[in-house]
Amino acid sequence: MTECADASSNPRMRTPSLATLALLCLVGCDAPNPELSQTPPHARNETIPLLQWPDLLSRERPTTPHTIRTGPSETDIVDLWLPDGAGPHPVVIMVHGGCWQKSIADRRLMDFAADDLRQKGLAVWNIEYRGVDEAGGGYPGTFEDVSRAADALRDHASQFNLKLDRIGAIGHSAGGHLALWLAARPKLPKSSTLWRSNPLHIDFVVNSGGLADLDASAPVTQAACLNSIMEALTGTPSGARQDVLSDTSPVELLPFAAHQVSVNGEQDQIAPPILGESYTDKAIATGSDARFVLVPNTGHVELVAPGSEAFELQAAILLEALAD
Repeated sequence: MTECADASSNPRMRTPSLATLALLCLVGCDAPNPELSQTPPHARNETIPLLQWPDLLSRERPTTPHTIRTGPSETDIVDLWLPDGAGPHPVVIMVHGGCWQKSIADRRLMDFAADDLRQKGLAVWNIEYRGVDEAGGGYPGTFEDVSRAADALRDHASQFNLKLDRIGAIGHSAGGHLALWLAARPKLPKSSTLWRSNPLHIDFVVNSGGLADLDASAPVTQAACLNSIMEALTGTPSGARQDVLSDTSPVELLPFAAHQVSVNGEQDQIAPPILGESYTDKAIATGSDARFVLVPNTGHVELVAPGSEAFELQAAILLEALAD
């Protein structure tokens, strides 16, 4: 079900401005080394070339002076991108992709996006986590890491004058899965080792080219991105936990309270748009407040590349959702 993202049905969201609605309607209301590989030639739009990772990574990389430790491990780290001014600042949790594998990407892939959102007035809590290819990563370590990093936001909000009354999140690719999972944590069964008594409440999630439904994504995205690491990511079945997706895949935790917008590039080969559309349909069917936006002439990289139509669309959605 493809339609314009509309906040009117969620009392915690502002009604989008005419400019934002116009932008939403304009964009489509209706792999070997998978994340960093080039888009296959047959999938490219011949009139508007798709961005490739070197196009983004060759830009001058911004930096932030605010790096925060959230635990003893090397990956227990968050970069805070703070807007100018005294605040209070609306805040968005950012979760990077990379097929859940640190050999492919870490949080620095999102530096460009984080700095751009900072300049637009949003504080960005850009979190790190162990990949499945690192000691202790996968199940449950990767999920414990993102939980700890998200919950640590409360510990530092006062110091940096961050607003916690309405919290957003944006996750790209594998990070889309993890961002939605963070929002779904209140639905975790107490029997899960991932259950926590007081998880941070997340009000709004942009699932940016995300692999949110693990079962549906595995046969569709490139095998090295998910299928070949699925067992490491979700753990193995046991007598007490026969369904390994029950506490690791957001679709299994539906419905949950966060408003969700899945944004997909029409020509994305890592996260084909059918994944965002089908996840949204499942979310709506359970009563969740969810929307799907398809962006034409767009692949995987544009979603996190400031200046692209896809990125500016997502920035506008976040700004509207977190506005005073």
